[in-house]
Amino acid sequence: MQNKNIVLGVTGGIAAYKACALTSKLTQQGANVKVIMTKSAMQFVSPLTFQALSRNPVYTDTFDEKDPAKIAHIDLADWADIVLLAPATANVIGKIANGIADDMLTTTILATKAAVYIAPAMNVNMYGHPAVIKNMQQLTDYGYHFIEPGAGYLACGWIGKGRLEEPETIIEVIKSHQQTNKLLAGKKVLVSAGPTREKIDPVRFFTNRSTGKMGFALAEAAAEMGAEVTLVTGPVALDIFQNNITRIDVTTAEEMFHAMEAAFPNQDIVIKSAAVADYRPKQTYDEKLKKKDGNLQIELERTTDILKTLGEAKTDQFLVGFAAETQDPKDYGKDKLLRKNLDAIVINNVAQEGAGFGSDTNVVTYLNRSLKEHEIPLNSKKEVAKEIYQLILHDMKDESR
Repeated sequence: MQNKNIVLGVTGGIAAYKACALTSKLTQQGANVKVIMTKSAMQFVSPLTFQALSRNPVYTDTFDEKDPAKIAHIDLADWADIVLLAPATANVIGKIANGIADDMLTTTILATKAAVYIAPAMNVNMYGHPAVIKNMQQLTDYGYHFIEPGAGYLACGWIGKGRLEEPETIIEVIKSHQQTNKLLAGKKVLVSAGPTREKIDPVRFFTNRSTGKMGFALAEAAAEMGAEVTLVTGPVALDIFQNNITRIDVTTAEEMFHAMEAAFPNQDIVIKSAAVADYRPKQTYDEKLKKKDGNLQIELERTTDILKTLGEAKTDQFLVGFAAETQDPKDYGKDKLLRKNLDAIVINNVAQEGAGFGSDTNVVTYLNRSLKEHEIPLNSKKEVAKEIYQLILHDMKDESR
């Protein structure tokens, strides 16, 4: 935390008293802390307390411009290395998730490019409400980081999850995450994601159930860990919010092949997680096929095997494939690893609960070229992606020895 510029946002809950200790501990560790308080937070703790602990002015009003040469919330947003929201109420989480900027805190958070950490604190039933869950998921998709609350006796009398995590734990989580963020610094990462669509006629095509969520999680995790990322994606309903991701949209397997082939030579790590069509119609039609009596036969031809082609062409790239299977996944994954000259393969049984297409979670086995297995248990796809990168980096170090 030494010399880190930290904006601490304090919102209106009884847990605001813990933010005092948090401010003190951050300052003791060498951080420069500036506190923003909402009006509700001032009902619990005085701004003077935070001013004394941080030895910096406390911000409470968007329109209180302390320096006429600067716009306060923009200046704070640019100054920050880290923005920490603790405690975060359901109200402020909902505001940020929906782009509402109506006070000093929310305008600063929406304006910052710094890493944002959110430590919720609220009643256990509020924390489990579908609207709150949806808002937290939206912020996670935007790249915000949550520090989960603890479970125990709450001020409202309920017992359960919702208690603001202890200041020491909050600081350790941030420090650990900041260190993880540097793991891929200077690396170039190429990821493919989503399905492809193979045209039959102007209204019909062959495709598959892939939503692109795992591939996007891999791209976003690499970007958060400091890599320069290129994402080649088939047709998906997903957005990218990180600045250091170059997105290339394609539709067909052939288009994906050419995009991957063009980007491949300059990469350090290449992960092909896209579910690319193995076959396409041999003949396509410019006009819609009309329904006729009897059956319709469509002859299919093979598409280019992108992963195999990259495996044959690789020089120093660390090449990782995905094997989405429904039976004997490890056997098929091992065969694919060896046959396509991969450095590692990520195997998952898409029939397993929590690991199928469209899920926000995954359960996978990472298998490297030495046939060493590492099981990654059920977790969010973003967390699975981060663990995959740590395994890749470990294998890359072994190869360089």
